[in-house]
Amino acid sequence: MPGGRLTQQERQQIALGLADGLAYAEIARRLDRPTSTVTREVMRNGGPAGYRADLAHRATEHRAHRRRQAAPRDPKAPVQTHGRDAEAVREYEETFTTVLMQAGTPKMMARVLACLYITDAGSLTASELVERLQVSPASISKAIAFLEGQGLVRRERDERRRERYVVDNDVWYQSMMASARGTAQLAETARQGVGILGPGTLAATRLENIARFVDFVSESIARAAEQARDVLYTKPEAPSDSTA
Repeated sequence: MPGGRLTQQERQQIALGLADGLAYAEIARRLDRPTSTVTREVMRNGGPAGYRADLAHRATEHRAHRRRQAAPRDPKAPVQTHGRDAEAVREYEETFTTVLMQAGTPKMMARVLACLYITDAGSLTASELVERLQVSPASISKAIAFLEGQGLVRRERDERRRERYVVDNDVWYQSMMASARGTAQLAETARQGVGILGPGTLAATRLENIARFVDFVSESIARAAEQARDVLYTKPEAPSDSTA
């Protein structure tokens, strides 16, 4: 399997694959590249609908040139543990952020969420987020407020009484359950319209169909979330003396 950066010809093949509606895994197979490489390439260069091979190639060359000209790394920057490749971690964080944005999360909120999720502790203070993301405290505060409202982040106090922002497995469970409750409310509202518009009318039938569909989906989400929390979650092993 070839390594290194994608060539311009490979990027053209990616663009053709996207135009043909191929999945990332199939495009990667044809290029003999990891699926993650193709996913990262597309997501950081406009997404499936906006990807252009020539623009992606120029953007990559520009980023590479900018890194070569960049100042030495800030000595306060977090040290990578467990033998991780710092550049690979940085690129993965960009990919994760882009995928969250593609799913509808605003950019700053996506950056904060990705940053929290790739830390081993799963929590950071506001000042740590400011330092890592190089943004203002106000930007962090706004992002946290949004994520907390979505049930994706929770707050807690550490031993020094500092407020920390936390992500963990249960946060995603709570977010999915909140989504299910919101969907159930939509079904209830649709059913109210049936009585108002008159049972048997075209509009009422449409609303009843919406309510039935949404009921089924919300119940399925709640049931799947319960099962996933009970069956799929795994706990990390305690670090050995050599990696503590």
